[in-house]
Amino acid sequence: MTLSVTLQHAFAGFTLDVAFEAPPGLTVLFGRSGSGKTTVVNAVAGLLRPDRGRVTVAGRVLCDTPAGLWLPPHRRRLGYVFQEGRLFPHLTVRQNLTYGARFAPKGTGGGDLAAVVVLLGIGALLDRRPGALSGGEKSRVAIGRALLCNPDLLLMDEPLAALDEARKDEILPYLERLRDETAVPILYVSHSVAEVARLATTVVVLQAGRVARIGPASEVLADPATAPALDLREAGAVIEARLVAQEPDGLSVLETSAGRLYLPRIEAAPGTGFRVRIHANDVILSRARPEGLSALNILPGTVETVHLGDGPGALVQVRSGSDLILARLTRRSATALGLTPGTPCHAILKTVAVGRGDVGSGL
Repeated sequence: MTLSVTLQHAFAGFTLDVAFEAPPGLTVLFGRSGSGKTTVVNAVAGLLRPDRGRVTVAGRVLCDTPAGLWLPPHRRRLGYVFQEGRLFPHLTVRQNLTYGARFAPKGTGGGDLAAVVVLLGIGALLDRRPGALSGGEKSRVAIGRALLCNPDLLLMDEPLAALDEARKDEILPYLERLRDETAVPILYVSHSVAEVARLATTVVVLQAGRVARIGPASEVLADPATAPALDLREAGAVIEARLVAQEPDGLSVLETSAGRLYLPRIEAAPGTGFRVRIHANDVILSRARPEGLSALNILPGTVETVHLGDGPGALVQVRSGSDLILARLTRRSATALGLTPGTPCHAILKTVAVGRGDVGSGL
C-alpha cells in the first residue's frame, strides 16, 4: 500500500515543501527537531490543512487542494499514536482497546482483539487502568487501540520519546513485530538513529522543511551526505546478517554478504535474520588484512566515497559484499592510507562494540 505525499505550507519563519512516495512497510520521517516531521504527519492525519497539497493512501485521495478536496480526520481511516499515549484514565485496558473498534469502517467489526493482544503482549494488562501501567505498557496499549480501528495507515509521532532507555528496549521488539507481521503501513516520526536502524524499511530525511534524502535504511544511514541531519557521534550503517552458529564461549556467529561477524550471544535459533547497526566511530580501516589483532571482525571491502568535513574528520563509505559500512576517521588517516573511491581495504570492528540495542529483527 503506497503513501504519496506532496505538501506546501508556510508558517512564520518556516516553510514546508516536501514530496515523497512511501512503499509498503515502515517509513520513518527522520531529521533534527524543527525539520518539519510532525507537520507532515499532522497534514496526512488532517490535523493541519496545508496551503497546497495532495495526499493519497493506496490510491484513495485524502487531500487535493487544487481540486478542493480535503477529508476531515475522522473520515481518513488512519490510526494515530501520539508521544503520550493519550489513554482514557477511567477505562480499563480492554475498554481502551475496544474503543478503537468504534471507528473501524462499517461492516468490518474492527480488528481482531485477540490477535492484537498477542501481537503486543498485553494479555496480562486487560483489566488494569492506565494509571497502573508503565510507560512502555501504555505505548503498547495505545498502538493496539489504533490498530483496532482497522486503519489504512498507522501514524506514529515519536512514540518512544517520553520513555527511558529500558522502556524503549522493551517496546522496540513489539514495533518490529508490528512492522513484520501486519499488513498496515506505518509512517513513523523519529530523530533517533537507533530507532531508524532497528525499524525503518524506508527513510525520508527532512532538513529545514525539505526532503534531503529518501531510500532504504541501509543506504540512507550509510550515506555520508546524510550526516548533516544527525549527530556525527550517531553516524553508522545497518547491515543484514543471519545467525549460523552459537559458540561455547558465549559468542554468536552471523553470516554477512562479506563474511562472518562475531557478536555477544544473541538468543535465537540458527537461520534467524537480523539487522545489525555498526557505529562509524567503532570501525577501523586497514589497507591490508591486519594480523595479531584482538578484534575478531575483519570484513573485506572497497572504498565507495570519502566525505571530508569542515574540521579534522572524514567519513568513509565502504562497500563490503552487498552491504555498506561507514567509518569515521581523521582526514590525516584517510590521507595517509590513500583512501579514494575504488581502494581495497578491510573494515575492523570489535565484537563488544555492538550492543544488544544495535541488533534487531531482519526484514
